[in-house]
Amino acid sequence: MYLMRLDDAAEYMNIRKWKHMEALLDRYKIKPVFGIIPHNEDPELMKYQKAEDFWKIITGWIEKGWTPALHGYSHKFESYEGGLNPVNLKSEFAGVPLERQREKIRLGIRILNEQGIRPDIFFAPAHTFDANTLRALETESDIRIISDTIASDIYKKDGFYFLPQQSGRVRRLPFRCVTYCYHPNVMSAFDFKELEVFLSRNANKFTCFRKSVLKNRKPGIYDQFLQKAYLIRKGR
Repeated sequence: MYLMRLDDAAEYMNIRKWKHMEALLDRYKIKPVFGIIPHNEDPELMKYQKAEDFWKIITGWIEKGWTPALHGYSHKFESYEGGLNPVNLKSEFAGVPLERQREKIRLGIRILNEQGIRPDIFFAPAHTFDANTLRALETESDIRIISDTIASDIYKKDGFYFLPQQSGRVRRLPFRCVTYCYHPNVMSAFDFKELEVFLSRNANKFTCFRKSVLKNRKPGIYDQFLQKAYLIRKGR
């Protein structure tokens, strides 16, 4: 089973590339999970033109079956820690005090709720979060699903379901559930072409997110091995 995840939907984004991605996914009937940055303060993203109809675009995606996720709050890094998923050593959340994390989750949820959006999924900028992030989500939201960590399949731990996210590009991987994570803002012509070729051959293996795919299994020895092997490869 394949899932598609798109990061960094924000008021400032590369609309042309997002429309390209939307048209490509529509062609193959792929309905992704997409991360919304409620209050973007990332200078790298603010270089793009502001989408004045941003929330209308978001509503349109949801109406066609895309699944919205809370993608942090500001997308501005506040630490150089990796937390529970140290694939990067920078974070908006990992290493940040609990009360500050609670504030970020609370304000992010409030902004989305004001637009009629009630996300079930969270994923942190740079893939990095810690135990306090989970506590903040428990306290300030109804979110109990995280899109991240390396594993062979969906699992449940510490009261949260985890949708493993193993690759930043499409490729065949020997796992039961694979999430491919793309950042449309920075995709090249080659990235789009590679994705289209893969979708043309494997579209039937993709599914949209639905709660029925969640599993109560615990992570096993194989999952622990995969996580360690990935982090060793990253030099962690």
